[in-house]
Amino acid sequence: MMKKTFVLAATAALLVAGPAMAQSAHRTAAFGEIRLSSGFTPDPYSVEITAGGHIDGSDLPGSCLGNIGDAPDFEVTYSAGSFPLVFRTISRADTTLVINGPDGRWYCDDDSFGDLDAEVRFNRPQSGTYDIWVGVIGDNTARATLLITETP
Repeated sequence: MMKKTFVLAATAALLVAGPAMAQSAHRTAAFGEIRLSSGFTPDPYSVEITAGGHIDGSDLPGSCLGNIGDAPDFEVTYSAGSFPLVFRTISRADTTLVINGPDGRWYCDDDSFGDLDAEVRFNRPQSGTYDIWVGVIGDNTARATLLITETP
């Protein structure tokens, strides 16, 4: 009986931790990927995506908000130089950004680029892979544009 209780408790713990663990750099980005080097053109680089998903971003470390998908929406492999690296969203819906940086840390934002749009700025970006999720506040999905720029 004790063994069965332990197995049930362990299974329940995995189910509770599941959403935060679902975000992984090992998943293929839903809307593609790109390699960019400092000084890239065109600047801004933009990609159309469908924002949102069934994962609650607040389950991640940090102060993330919005509902996001399992896999990243977009992946940027960046070779840093002297410019900042800025990610922004543009949408008619209230969007958020969740980024797993090359350092393995989570960076999140809601509304820094206006009432509905998000911005995450790396003033001294690292070279490496940035996995990006665009979330939405609420349970719906929304059309959104992800902008990647080096101009503040």
